[in-house]
Amino acid sequence: MSTPRRSSPPPLRSSVEQRRGDPAVSEHSFPDGFVWGVATSAYQIEGAVAEDGRGPSIWDTFSHTPGSIDNDDTGDVACDHYHRWREDIDLMVELGIASYRFSVAWPRVMPDGRTVNQEGLDFYRRLVDGLLERGIRPLMTLYHWDLPQSLDTGDAGGWLSRDLPDRFVDYALVLGKELGDRVRAITTLNEPWCSAYLGYANGEHAPGRTEDALAYRAAHHLNLAHGRAVTALRDVLPADADVSVALNLLQVEAASDRPEDVAAAQHADLIANRVFLDPMFGDGYSEALRATTAGLTDWSFVRPGDEEEIGVPLDSVGVNFYNPSRVSAHPSPSGGAPFPGTHRAFYADIPGPRTVMGWPIVPSGLTDLLLRVQRDVGLPIHVTENGLGAHDVMEGGTVHDQDRIDYLRDHLGAVLEALRQGVDVRGYYVWTLLDNFEWAWGYEKRFGLVHVDFADQRRTLKDSARWYAEVIARHGL
Repeated sequence: MSTPRRSSPPPLRSSVEQRRGDPAVSEHSFPDGFVWGVATSAYQIEGAVAEDGRGPSIWDTFSHTPGSIDNDDTGDVACDHYHRWREDIDLMVELGIASYRFSVAWPRVMPDGRTVNQEGLDFYRRLVDGLLERGIRPLMTLYHWDLPQSLDTGDAGGWLSRDLPDRFVDYALVLGKELGDRVRAITTLNEPWCSAYLGYANGEHAPGRTEDALAYRAAHHLNLAHGRAVTALRDVLPADADVSVALNLLQVEAASDRPEDVAAAQHADLIANRVFLDPMFGDGYSEALRATTAGLTDWSFVRPGDEEEIGVPLDSVGVNFYNPSRVSAHPSPSGGAPFPGTHRAFYADIPGPRTVMGWPIVPSGLTDLLLRVQRDVGLPIHVTENGLGAHDVMEGGTVHDQDRIDYLRDHLGAVLEALRQGVDVRGYYVWTLLDNFEWAWGYEKRFGLVHVDFADQRRTLKDSARWYAEVIARHGL
């Protein structure tokens, strides 16, 4: 194909040009209308995995598989948000949060992936109504990895199944019809890269498959589910609804200027970023992607018309960022891990400070990524996740997490720099409101603005929460 299939983006250029030099975008202040938020996901906070008709998800199964999760932790209770959501909304009000990004547990709403569970749906109705009553705008993510277990059966189940995109459309339509009159911002998928590559290539995430080739089939079906759901939602949502996708695009750089490292970085960009960007926002899967993956897959699972279905117009795009990635053609002496989905690229060390996750702290990488998304996508952007994992310690009734304050301050500074360079960033969501079940890392590594004592579920504002409240109050750093 030679021409883009999506319609022209909204008149973004004029608003961006007006923003350059705008005194509202100063060294420390954010523009009028900039949205301050926090983000969570269902399996990480809700608990109540067997209550009120909820069915099991692939993450219930995976977390109960010995050795899959640090300390064999599970999300069975997590933060007990299912019972404590009112208390958690109170915390958001105390902090001045304008928007709450949450996800819906597909197995709570449709336990078998097909049949509606009214009790589960009513939980999210109560949550949305509670947010609106307190003046908080809901941003609803439809899929944050907790696929109903009943849809992941056999070798060709889960996101390997050609049938799953249609099941996702059915699910999206239930939520669009039932909540779309009150939730005016809906994200289809969160980080499909993680679902595809960590779930099917290296097995770090549910469903724990470990075959590189499977990741590409899963990625395509995730893309197809996204596109079909967007089209279906347009028929049931109000005209002013904002429909988006949240991508953890990798800010990839070559470990050196040697040709083999440059080629490895280009390869990583194709399989991590352009596998989503090109079909969603461009002309479909590129010949470069097909060529670089020729030894792994023949892309026969892409059928005529699929790419047109994927590339439907969106209203905005979410960007999740924690750190950049440096890539080499060879493992580092310290044993750089292979890039998921391939053995032609390896993670290389980035000197400097790191989080407890081992992730390098490079705030300028967020500026670079936002500039790239502005160039490649041309839509309004929300930073839908950004935050610091740490081994937080309660001292004197609180957590003095200066490291998290520093991280958030520097990354908000990176957002300001992107705004000054003309990027249309509309909002920022801290990951995360509460310490929670952090996927394969269990509960030891904490990202929350609010400390959770998992023994008694007591919530305590950390220093970072009070700092973020001050940033929101003055609308700047």
